Amino acid sequence: MSILTFKGGVHPNEGKELSKAKAIKKLLPEGDVIIPLSQHIGAPAKACIAVGDKVLVGQKIGEAAGFISANVHSSVSGTVKKIEPHLVAGGNMVECVVIENDGQYEECLLEIKEYEEMTREEKREAIKEAGIVGMGGAGFPTNVKLSPKNDDEIEYVIVNGAECEPYLTSDYRRMIEEPEVLIQGLKMVLSLFDNAKGIIAVEDNKLDAVIMLKKLVRKEDKIDVKAVYTKYPQGGERALINAITGRSVNSSMLPADVGCIVSNVDTIFAIHNVLKNHKPLISRVVTVSGDDIVEPGNFLVPIGTNMQQVIDAAGGYKAEPEKVISGGPMMGISVFTTDYPVTKGTSALLVFKRDEVSAYESSPCINCGKCLSVCPGRVMPSRLADYAEHGDVESFVANYGMECCECGCCSYICPAKRNLTQSIKSMRKDVLASRKK
Repeated sequence: MSILTFKGGVHPNEGKELSKAKAIKKLLPEGDVIIPLSQHIGAPAKACIAVGDKVLVGQKIGEAAGFISANVHSSVSGTVKKIEPHLVAGGNMVECVVIENDGQYEECLLEIKEYEEMTREEKREAIKEAGIVGMGGAGFPTNVKLSPKNDDEIEYVIVNGAECEPYLTSDYRRMIEEPEVLIQGLKMVLSLFDNAKGIIAVEDNKLDAVIMLKKLVRKEDKIDVKAVYTKYPQGGERALINAITGRSVNSSMLPADVGCIVSNVDTIFAIHNVLKNHKPLISRVVTVSGDDIVEPGNFLVPIGTNMQQVIDAAGGYKAEPEKVISGGPMMGISVFTTDYPVTKGTSALLVFKRDEVSAYESSPCINCGKCLSVCPGRVMPSRLADYAEHGDVESFVANYGMECCECGCCSYICPAKRNLTQSIKSMRKDVLASRKK
């Protein structure tokens, strides 16, 4: 049997053993929550409440401000104290709603039909109303992803259960603890596309999840479970599509252009939660791990909870950490404080005793070609970094710099310890900003 994988990639230390066996625990925030109105790709939501208003769990507090945008809902009940800019983990100042938590968690449900009575468009509208976005990190509004130009051209709905980032185990715990919910959520998505087959893709370092899911879908004609080769970034959208279907997607294409839709495990759970339980997206599972955490684990965290509270729930630090990362170690963001709110895209909080990367001393490129051999985008990272460092936009674009997926494989493998990904990422950001203007 052929191995399902892609060209390139690396094998970093997994670190998943720290939290893999830890069941998901529900965490309730203490004190105020700070809920950003921009937790997604596209236009920030606009506040639809005012200071002094009383709000309930699940109440809409931010209205989507365009086609590529997403609603935002309160994760607690209480009183709106402020609507003002706050710093978020990405380093940006974002308009946020500060809610004084009353600790009562009084709830209101979305006013939508029962799932069995919904038309396709009503299902998409419910997903939009619930503020669901891709929760693997990108934050693309899910209702837009599920509204391709032609429903009949979608052949595969792929559930991304690869979870290739080291240390992360939140998706694994979801699959292990509530596999029936995952399958039911996938069926709900498949109901939007008559010609589509569902595939749950899981890396083969999670064989217990593969075996369990295979047993549960053995009588399902339209759903299959595929074990994909354990390699980073196997969970990247382009890499996963290539591994499963053999089809290629570049930066100017969408997965729908090759007949595919890819959704993260937590996103599928959120879809099930709104269509079955009429609840919007107000929480997510966060892995708290690293060699400096007392009790690594996985926590169901309300959006807007202070990151330090989540770390404290895992027992806090063993010693003063040198590095804290929001997200995975390969594509996450290193933060200088934990006084940030958890957002829809916060997959993990990783804490390490030593900042090994900052201790590296970079040296000139030795033209070994290792970065090219591991690049899933099949570009030349060393040359692209040179163009970026010299501000040569024309050469950067001409040499397919925009095809970089910023996975970090080149920086990981580079014997000269060059900051390849950071340089390329900065140039890509500048090019995209220029195009947007």
